[in-house]
Amino acid sequence: MPIRALFWDVGGVLLTNAWDHEERHRALENFHLDSQEFHARHEMVVSSFERGKISLHEYLDHTVFYRKRSFTREQFRDYMFSLSQSNPDVLAFAHSLAASGKCLMGTINNESRELNLYRIDKFGLREIFRLFFSSCFVGRRKPESDIYRLAIETTQIHPEHCCFIDDRELNVECAAALGMKTIRMQSLDQLRAELEKLGVKP
Repeated sequence: MPIRALFWDVGGVLLTNAWDHEERHRALENFHLDSQEFHARHEMVVSSFERGKISLHEYLDHTVFYRKRSFTREQFRDYMFSLSQSNPDVLAFAHSLAASGKCLMGTINNESRELNLYRIDKFGLREIFRLFFSSCFVGRRKPESDIYRLAIETTQIHPEHCCFIDDRELNVECAAALGMKTIRMQSLDQLRAELEKLGVKP
């Protein structure tokens, strides 16, 4: 069956992760924060943060600025944002697929609102994607089936005509369980080859 929609993860595929364990570790080292204390607090609020239920300001209140610090909120926030980098070759490939007009292009990604909007702007993602099924916008997170189902039902494209691309096995498994074609991305060459097997190329 021809692929009519491509849904992409963002962090780990198109860009570096926004605020995953590696990014958090770098921030904790940079600002000399206690890792155990931070992560105990982070785990209590991360679901709300990524679902858009609390703002970045509130998240930082809970995890960092519940006590006086030697640095400012703005310095910590700017460092968080600076950790985001592009995967330029993958971005260029996604851009070429979007320009071909052969498939609807959307994202299915877990991300907090402020980081998500920053990354959309910074890396020109609106030029590539028509729809953003971001956890902070829709209140659902991967690997919950509801976020994939929402993409299918909103676009009204049968799951067998959809392909979901992610770098994490569990996320791919849950999309496949709904009937979507899936690719677990490991490299650009591998991604390109697997899409070509599905009949998708620029």
